[in-house]
Amino acid sequence: MRNEGLGSWPARRARKTPHRTALLHDDSAVSYAGLHDRSTRLAHALRAHGVRRGDRIGYLGPNHPAFLEALFAAGLLGAVFVPLNTRLAAPEIAYQLTDSGTRVLLHAPSHATLAADACRIAGGDDENGGPGRIAVGGAAYEELLATAAAEPIDEPVAPDDTAIIMYTSGTTGRPKGAMLTHGNLTWNAVNVLIDHDLIAGEIALVSAPLFHIAGLNMLTLPVLLKGGTCLLVGAFDPAGTLDLIERHRVTFMFGVPAMFDRIARHPLWSNADLTSLRILTCGGSPVPTPLIATYQRRGLTFLQGYGMTEAAPGALFLDAEHAVTKAGSAGVPHFFSDVRVVRPDLTPVDVGEPGEVLVRGPHVMPGYWGLPEESAAAFADGWFRTGDAARVDADGYVTIVDRLKDVIISGGENIYPAEVENALLAHPDIVECAVIGVPDDKWGEVGRAVVVLREGAAPDPDGVLASLAGRLAKFKIPKSVVAVAELPRTASGKLLKARVRSQYGAPP
Repeated sequence: MRNEGLGSWPARRARKTPHRTALLHDDSAVSYAGLHDRSTRLAHALRAHGVRRGDRIGYLGPNHPAFLEALFAAGLLGAVFVPLNTRLAAPEIAYQLTDSGTRVLLHAPSHATLAADACRIAGGDDENGGPGRIAVGGAAYEELLATAAAEPIDEPVAPDDTAIIMYTSGTTGRPKGAMLTHGNLTWNAVNVLIDHDLIAGEIALVSAPLFHIAGLNMLTLPVLLKGGTCLLVGAFDPAGTLDLIERHRVTFMFGVPAMFDRIARHPLWSNADLTSLRILTCGGSPVPTPLIATYQRRGLTFLQGYGMTEAAPGALFLDAEHAVTKAGSAGVPHFFSDVRVVRPDLTPVDVGEPGEVLVRGPHVMPGYWGLPEESAAAFADGWFRTGDAARVDADGYVTIVDRLKDVIISGGENIYPAEVENALLAHPDIVECAVIGVPDDKWGEVGRAVVVLREGAAPDPDGVLASLAGRLAKFKIPKSVVAVAELPRTASGKLLKARVRSQYGAPP
């Protein structure tokens, strides 16, 4: 094959295990031979729609086989796949369509109105310069595939060619499109295969959104590369998750801590059959120690990690062997990753000294779409600058402390909110929390805890603060507590600190 990218994966897997189940969705199954056939037919249909090498193909919709068919079809044509966040508003989606220059937008029937509104804002219909639209996942889509050609497509695609443009969450302003190459995605999948010990018999529950890099490339693509089965779920639901684990004997799932917490708090948790689960990976934010203990009582251990979209995404990984002894750590670099923690002058930090995390490896993006200056600024001597602060222990294990921009400087002392948040989560009445800095006449700024309380719990700010005494230095303890119904998060579960600050950061 001349195609060395993702587009060739279904054909390569189909020649090895054609009858093995690749995808499950709503009790229907797609074999690897079927995935190859459907991706090829969709590629022909897109070509008939005018898509050529380098063109961008957008996708808007929940987890569904059509998402992966579109990803592989784009790869067959040498086109670039642009997954779009279904939780965004039409103007936000329009910005990404315009910024990426998307030629065709594939969308689920459930998102037809949103797709139409976004395309209209982005420039009208395809005849007037805007993206064309194709509905996927319904009867018309099946007819489109049935009438499309099925001849093999073997465009030359190299590992360094751009495979996807995945927009960052925009927590710091306008989203930037991270350009991830076929090689970036493949090397990350190889890292997962090595460090997770994946087997061909994996049955992976994919409830994390595929339009985010962790759900796509810490779970789905590695499992498909190995020849396992991906059970696609349109939306996360704790009761549904427990049911699917039992019915399909799920072996592998990924989620953010908030997802795993909701599962453990569900009434079905105590009696659910979880014996098939072999791998639980958790990312997006540190896993609270009480949550780790809850799962350990069921004989389950989290495999934690750290990454970012720009690294496709894995950088650090904490295996099961060290999940308890190094709890709170993000682990050590993945097999084909390198990580450094440095001072502002880029010299290595000492043991226990906080510094910025730098990442390098074949899985790290070459840059941001259409932003050469921002791309250059994101790297230092070939290392990607994450903007995250971390400490390294004597054994080389890295603990993420916080975003550098989120550090609170109170009376000259640095306060890392993540450390305070982890301490707050040990309080029995606190389900979620975020610590932000607020102006203070004496200290410049002090901490404020914004907390979500357990159902039925009464707000007791003094009790919450008192629980931290003796566990944290006095200057680290927040000076105020605000109880809220929920914290703003992205679709992947990442906390939107900027929004928390804007809503709850006013001085007393």
